[in-house]
Amino acid sequence: MKRRVVVTGMGIWSCLGKNIDEVEASLRAGRSGIGLDSERLEYGYQSGLTGIVERPVLKGILDRRSRIGLSEEAEFAYMATRQALEQAKIDDSYLDNNEIGVIFGNDSSAKPVVEAANIMAEKHDSALLGSGLIFQSMNSTVNMNLSTIFRFKGVNFTISAACASGSHSIGLGYMMIKQGLQDMVVAGGAQEVNYYSMATFDALNAFSRRMDQPALASRPFDADRDGLIPSGGAAALVLEEYEHAKARGAVILGEIAGYGFSSNGGGISSASDEGSVIAMQRALDDAGVTADDIDYINAHATSTPQGDLFEAKALQRLFGGRHALVSSTKSMTGHECWMAGASEMVYTLIMMNRGFAAPNINLDNPIEEVRTLNMVTATTEADIKTALSNSFGFGGTNSALIVKKTE
Repeated sequence: MKRRVVVTGMGIWSCLGKNIDEVEASLRAGRSGIGLDSERLEYGYQSGLTGIVERPVLKGILDRRSRIGLSEEAEFAYMATRQALEQAKIDDSYLDNNEIGVIFGNDSSAKPVVEAANIMAEKHDSALLGSGLIFQSMNSTVNMNLSTIFRFKGVNFTISAACASGSHSIGLGYMMIKQGLQDMVVAGGAQEVNYYSMATFDALNAFSRRMDQPALASRPFDADRDGLIPSGGAAALVLEEYEHAKARGAVILGEIAGYGFSSNGGGISSASDEGSVIAMQRALDDAGVTADDIDYINAHATSTPQGDLFEAKALQRLFGGRHALVSSTKSMTGHECWMAGASEMVYTLIMMNRGFAAPNINLDNPIEEVRTLNMVTATTEADIKTALSNSFGFGGTNSALIVKKTE
């Protein structure tokens, strides 16, 4: 019997809000979460634009032993996972008596590495580093902390695939369940936002310089776009086998129906319409649907000149002239990087469950390649039954996910 994979819980901690309801309000309002961080300019950045993400206060929620090993992105991930488990009605008793896996996409942690290096450079004594920095700085910081805090006993590893990481994490969780290796997996993505983390990215001249109007700076598919805006936070989804979810009376939020992937095989920072098409077509084929079945597309489009152009060409090839609504929520969030694929699945599920399509804000002068697409420029009431979410990253890694509404 074919095993189906459904979503029974989701959580979010982003520049659009600190829970599902806050994020829905921002999506509906087309409200940007982007601001100007003066510390970045003082540090030497060319652009001080960033998604403004509130740091959670964990004192009183977690004991000191649990807090000390959490990097910034692991703190975000803890809050998102907590929400997702609560919505899925997974309590302490369930955690103690059942196996749950955890797969997260996240970047390495810049802040603890820099802090440790600074202490060593000044004091020349590793005994002063303490025990927390090692667990904060490891690339597996999110998974190791979440598995310890929540007592997860299933599959446990980190996906690091640039800006497709969060999407690949959901795709691999989906595959684990579909193949019968797990019944439940918490999958997501997390990204730190401190100013240490993005300096090398800023060096590539990839960031928008529209600092006088932060809310207008992220302009996916607009001819006047001048670069992306870095952002972050965390998103988590509880993925579960359908019959398993039904048996325990879980509320089903949607079904992950297809996963597609590819690699461009070209330049390390080059986009590819061909690679994008291959990932999207594989996801469609895996889900058993066609381009005509897609009601909404959450585009990867980050507001960079090259990346948006090649994705637009790919979307035009598959969806030009068809009915699918298209928008990039990055117009409001900026680019949430390693988190983006997971957060955008959460944003898509919010739209699917609450009957609307969020706008691609700041699309005042659309590029020619999207003129055959049904671009959403204002919040639109919509019955989204089947949706596609794209994520592409440095190194040519591509991921596409199909999610369906369950009746």
